[in-house]
Amino acid sequence: MLLLTPAGDLQAQRIDGARGRYDLALILAACALASLGVVMVGSSSIAVAEGQHVGAFHYLQRHLMFLGLGLGAALVMARLELAWLQRHALPLLGLGAVLLLLVFAPMIGVRINGARRWIRFGPLGFQSVEAVKIIVVVYLSSYLVRHRDDVQGTLLGVIKPIGIAALFAALLLAQPDFGSATLLMAVVLGMVWLGGARLRDLAILGVAVTPLLAWLAFSQDYRVKRLTSFLDPWADPFKDGFQLTQALIAVGRGEWFGVGLGGSVQKLFYLPEAHTDFILAVLAEELGFAGILLVLVLFACLIGRGFVIGMRALEQNRHFAAYCAFGISLMLGLQALVSIGVNLGVLPTKGLTLPLISSGGSSVMMTCAAIGLLARVSYEVSRADNAMMALVAQRQPLAVRP
Repeated sequence: MLLLTPAGDLQAQRIDGARGRYDLALILAACALASLGVVMVGSSSIAVAEGQHVGAFHYLQRHLMFLGLGLGAALVMARLELAWLQRHALPLLGLGAVLLLLVFAPMIGVRINGARRWIRFGPLGFQSVEAVKIIVVVYLSSYLVRHRDDVQGTLLGVIKPIGIAALFAALLLAQPDFGSATLLMAVVLGMVWLGGARLRDLAILGVAVTPLLAWLAFSQDYRVKRLTSFLDPWADPFKDGFQLTQALIAVGRGEWFGVGLGGSVQKLFYLPEAHTDFILAVLAEELGFAGILLVLVLFACLIGRGFVIGMRALEQNRHFAAYCAFGISLMLGLQALVSIGVNLGVLPTKGLTLPLISSGGSSVMMTCAAIGLLARVSYEVSRADNAMMALVAQRQPLAVRP
């Protein structure tokens, strides 16, 4: 038998030379949620816009503009090498701190409804925390790779990243933005746990921090009112419980299949923030239980694909990519969970929008960028798989003949 092999010594194919593909299910789920968001923003914002005398389709046009900017941001993130993000994780963290501090700067920071959460660039406003959430995920992913042994084996290794996140949370509380601060800390804790931290260490930190969280929750009157109105919104349905009771009325009117697209009554100046925080209540009224189920299925697909991509990256020992996928999936999943819970009356009002569906500016744009980062992880994981398959194929005999 004569064994024919390729001429010369075989060399391993570089991963950078291989071609990958973006996860199709992830992209389709994101596009479906964004499309549903366009429809619901158009339906829920017409009455609000006419009441403000800015044109019936003002908020829809604004939403489409930021969705287009978000698509551009997603394409940039999808083309950006993860190695570059890993190298520049610390400078990006510094940029995030600067963005949070700029909201307090005169002439730059903007106060809206008593909160300083926005910075203004000419005619456009930007909410700093939306970019900071992605930056913290990238930095923490880098930290978990560089200090994996410390995080998995010592309490101090767990305290350090959580302490950094706590500093950012303190800046958010100063704005004040209790909802975003809580979300950020929850994402960081989830990532640290997925990074291998011992449950014992996390439990010790939880016991130590619980009194502080309780104090923060009850230190402001408006937070106490949100908690009490959540427990019994019908006790004061025309004041503290107004938002939640109107949302529950909208959900109840929708029944199984809704009153029809555009037929919501609650969005006609009864339900506050109908096109932002409480857009799911309008969706439930117009599309019914079927519409809510559709939203849940699409988010389950999006978040599930994110975790699957992260697990594939972990199997390839691409830990930075895996932690980025886990962090983005946790961020989107927890924010969606809180928003849905608030609209259905099972969680206190937090002021968090429903990703890709609620009307928004910087929130829509940065959510698209986060999905672009998740798509980039899927591309690099697929590229590594293809490179390995090509290498294995090169090492096989070309032909075997007598």
